[in-house]
Amino acid sequence: MARRVLVAWSSGKDSAWTLQTLRRDPAHEIAGLFTTVSEERVAVHAVRSALLEAQARSIGLPLHKIEIPYPCANAVYEAAIATFVERAKREGVTHIAFGDLFLEDIRRYREKQFSGSGVELLFPLWQRPTRALAEEMTESGLRAWITCVDSTQAPREWAGRVFDARFVNALPPGSDPCGENGEFHTFVFEGPMLRDPIPARLGEISERGRFVYADLLVH
Repeated sequence: MARRVLVAWSSGKDSAWTLQTLRRDPAHEIAGLFTTVSEERVAVHAVRSALLEAQARSIGLPLHKIEIPYPCANAVYEAAIATFVERAKREGVTHIAFGDLFLEDIRRYREKQFSGSGVELLFPLWQRPTRALAEEMTESGLRAWITCVDSTQAPREWAGRVFDARFVNALPPGSDPCGENGEFHTFVFEGPMLRDPIPARLGEISERGRFVYADLLVH
């Protein structure tokens, strides 16, 4: 029997490639995507809900938005996720997939969070070499706007750039090609997991503390 999987969806390239990887394997049935949303934007990535919904339509999967406040205490976040998982289990979901690459503390946190939940976790991209992974993504046609940059780890000018082969090839030494250390976050607007490109355009660039955000607008 195929595993019935929900994909933790950030709107970015790693979750998109997680979906693409799982879809290639007939052992998995993708039940949908789920995302935490604050003030009508994707948590951390700050992408507008309208663009998130456009992605889901292009992918052809149900999207489950979990509303959390901003700022959000960790206990509130975990309670919201637990409530969602209980509902998903009643609908036959057996597994949840994450796009984590190599951060051991994040994986341990997720395993602790879901311990005893009754669902199993999948990490399809775990410990993939990130340079090769970034090249595989871009060679497939994946393109993504960079929506958030941590200016303590990467140039603030990256906000609003497009993650593509040219960007990956020009990365300076010390920057993870997939931004796994939190250097940057993305919104995928084109790629093999999408039936049609997402019509997004660059809006205002703003700063909040050390983070630089590129607001994306619907064309």
